[in-house]
Amino acid sequence: MHIQGMNWGMVEDLLTREDRCVLPLGCTEQHATLSLATDTLLAERVAREAADGSGVPVFPALPYGITPTFAAYPGTLSLRVSTYLNLLDDLLSGLHEQGFRRILIVNGHGGNTPGQGWLGEWLARHPDARVQWHNWWNAPRTWAAVQRVDPLASHASWMENFPWTRLDGVPAPEERKPMVDVAALRQLPPAKVREVLGDGNYGGLHRRPDREMQLIWQEAVAETRALLDSGWA
Repeated sequence: MHIQGMNWGMVEDLLTREDRCVLPLGCTEQHATLSLATDTLLAERVAREAADGSGVPVFPALPYGITPTFAAYPGTLSLRVSTYLNLLDDLLSGLHEQGFRRILIVNGHGGNTPGQGWLGEWLARHPDARVQWHNWWNAPRTWAAVQRVDPLASHASWMENFPWTRLDGVPAPEERKPMVDVAALRQLPPAKVREVLGDGNYGGLHRRPDREMQLIWQEAVAETRALLDSGWA
């Protein structure tokens, strides 16, 4: 039920029996040796797999987010917070106008969380709607699965290194980086952030075995599916 495989008439027919949909949110930013689209790829994939077989449509992921900290890394693109909130307002309001009333937002980027705080404002203007904001990577069950594998997990580390986010011919470093002081990092301008981080990994290994990653992924999909099925107030 990915929107790119549907036309407008199919969506119109769907809305006669289904008021749920999924909106993934991503970002385009540095992820060390991984794809610049890592957050977008992961958010959309977990959303699509979670909705598989449910009849719930999944919209294409919004590929840009809020990431000014990484502006010194080429290929990173950041939206202003005001721009981002206006985008969310337009997207959610458009979905509501068409008849969607239960919207699961699957967020793949921590910098997008100003939208989570703003969401209450939108819901106050749309009291008949229900919206869940799901940070898939650090939701309780998924984060517990990550911690069981390796507690030192962070941005651009092994926990985001899946077959669909790594790049052909780009080897992962073998080092286990110490964790950066994230609070201190947030005080620095972009050029200094790049100087401190180097390749961009916050801390930990760059890669772990795919058999471990698959277990984490299965938990992430199951946790997201549970919200889509029964997480509504």
